[in-house]
Amino acid sequence: MALPLLWTTHAVADSDSLVVRAGRDDGLPDERAHSTITRSELDRRQPRSAPDALRYESGVFVQQTAHGQGSAFLRGLTGQQTLLLFDGIRVNNSTYRQGPNQYFFTIDSRTIDSIEVLRGGGSTRYGSDALGGVIAAYPIEPLFADGELLFRPQLQLRSTSADDELGGRVQVHLSGPIKGGQLGFVGGVGYRDVGLLKSGGRVENPNPNTPLGRYPLVPAYAKDGVTQLGTGFKELTADGRLVLRIGERSRLSLATYHYLQFDVPRTDQCPPPYAPMGTCLTYEQQFRHLVYLTYEGKLGALLWPLRVSVSLQTQHETQRMDDPSVLVERRGIDDVMTLGLLAVGQTRPLALSQKTQLQLRYGFDQYMDWLKSEASRTFTDLGQTAALSRGQYINGSSYLSGGLYVDGTLSLPRRFELYGGVRWSYVAASADAEPLSGSQAVSQRWFPVTGNVGLSWKPVSILTLRFNADHSFRAANLNDLTARQQTGPGFQFENAALRPERATTFELGAVLDHSIVSVQLWGFQTLLQDAVLKVSKTDAECPPSTPECVGAWTRFQLQNAPALSELRGVEAMLRLRLPLGLRVRGTLAYTWGEGPRVGILGYGTSGVVIGDRVPLSRVPPLHGTAEAVWQYTSFEISAGVRWATTQDRLAIADYADARIPKYGTPGFAVVDLRSSVRLHERVQVLGVLENVGNAAYRYHGSSVNGPGRGFILSLRVD
Repeated sequence: MALPLLWTTHAVADSDSLVVRAGRDDGLPDERAHSTITRSELDRRQPRSAPDALRYESGVFVQQTAHGQGSAFLRGLTGQQTLLLFDGIRVNNSTYRQGPNQYFFTIDSRTIDSIEVLRGGGSTRYGSDALGGVIAAYPIEPLFADGELLFRPQLQLRSTSADDELGGRVQVHLSGPIKGGQLGFVGGVGYRDVGLLKSGGRVENPNPNTPLGRYPLVPAYAKDGVTQLGTGFKELTADGRLVLRIGERSRLSLATYHYLQFDVPRTDQCPPPYAPMGTCLTYEQQFRHLVYLTYEGKLGALLWPLRVSVSLQTQHETQRMDDPSVLVERRGIDDVMTLGLLAVGQTRPLALSQKTQLQLRYGFDQYMDWLKSEASRTFTDLGQTAALSRGQYINGSSYLSGGLYVDGTLSLPRRFELYGGVRWSYVAASADAEPLSGSQAVSQRWFPVTGNVGLSWKPVSILTLRFNADHSFRAANLNDLTARQQTGPGFQFENAALRPERATTFELGAVLDHSIVSVQLWGFQTLLQDAVLKVSKTDAECPPSTPECVGAWTRFQLQNAPALSELRGVEAMLRLRLPLGLRVRGTLAYTWGEGPRVGILGYGTSGVVIGDRVPLSRVPPLHGTAEAVWQYTSFEISAGVRWATTQDRLAIADYADARIPKYGTPGFAVVDLRSSVRLHERVQVLGVLENVGNAAYRYHGSSVNGPGRGFILSLRVD
């Protein structure tokens, strides 16, 4: 029986082909620089989290501020400048911050069927935030047995040695025929307890003669010199997905996903440099809940196919800052509720002539955020607690974003394709004034227009040459406009007058896809207009009633750059399919970023020569990966190498960031060995010997060093 429309290609025979659809016709655009991680690759690599699953993708660099967090850089941008999607629904909300954030970590990698990564601007289809690119995760779907009942329980157990993780997941597939169609369900619960992370040793400063000494200031270590304090967490997940297939032409899905994370210390603040050992910023609760209803169906030539989703998403954070030096405990609670509506579709291909064909895609989306934020301060010696006049954000703030777009592909003679699109968006941010803290009222409205255009040509059947130009935007959100918070470099306070930042990206690509060899090579340049930068401020410029700002080593405010910032780089990916079940894969990426110098020189820049143009913050160095996989019947072995060179091109804010070793992050090379064996038709054992050389390493901008030599052992019962 043929599977209907937007969900026709989940079963992919060759999981290592260079361009693999994630199983949906409304996935990320093929004509752009992109890659896909399949379920089989996730099983092979055994990632600790959804961000960790991205480490072998070209042009992706994963930073970790804490062991229970992770943020992907796409073409030098991260956080609120990259867009996260789950089953087509925005995960980004209006509290995403300017730097790395933890929110892709809140998608359970065990519920993911595949992940697509679009590198480069994506605002035409996806709206605000997609300056560096889009990361789209797609969930596991129920299994169906045509015309028959199906019940398949599944069990996953996992243990690791570097962080003493113990955990697992119980999952079940249940499906069967009903009148007029089929009904299927997949759901499960998961849990894990993760301990302190042991590294291969301390990462050293590239220049050991610095006044700060041989080692960076974070993380702090136990007496053994390898166990990193400020790591470890607990995690509980639950999800369910009910799918009703209605004939051959449509289906209805009701899904819910819940992620609950407890007691995650922020490693660079546990303790901060030179603070007493008891000082620590802890995310006591990091919860995300998503419920949505989706209809997919064929409704005629103009609405063929159509996908409509209504979603409700909540994000809950509880933070606690223990500061024994002043006998104070600070607490903050932030809740965001997001109501979303999404509709996307495409027309049937329309033949304009014998060799010319047009197909249009279109969409509408709208997301509304409501924000609650509160904070309190407890004097631990007196046992007295007082509510503060405001939290990290302004309580009662709201944020509306949405838009509509149309794009299309025109197939021309001689193997040419012309494609492009346009989007009109609207954004509204609102927050009340808070006089006691000197917080200004916010009432901002923006109506940006964005678009893209591209051309591809196939000179031969296996080679495609592409040129793309894209104009994307990111509107200032409630974090930019209202937040006061501790960041890596110091304390950051709000700017209610920020303008949207815009990115214009040009890229050239060559894609070779053959049965033996597949290659992608891309070069890009991104020009950022009104880029939002961290600008150093004096303590006299701190907002009222904010002792955390006055007492910080460095203070920052977000401001729009007065001149263009730019990013440029290259990305490459190679796959070989060799005889006897051997496959080889490699990636390489380099990004260079620079912008105007703005504001005063902050802490840590003494002795540094700084010109009128300075590097952009936390841009990854030259880095890459290599993998070799050999499979024979039920047995598979593979090896993976991850490497990066030294990054010593630092922004002004980077010199004050304790996460970055003085004068730059040293390079590294890490080797992982993996194997899996199927003991029975439904029983599989998977193992990883990670960091074989026990290298001491850190991804640039991270607070946490990577795991030392250790094992990951998993048992799967299908």
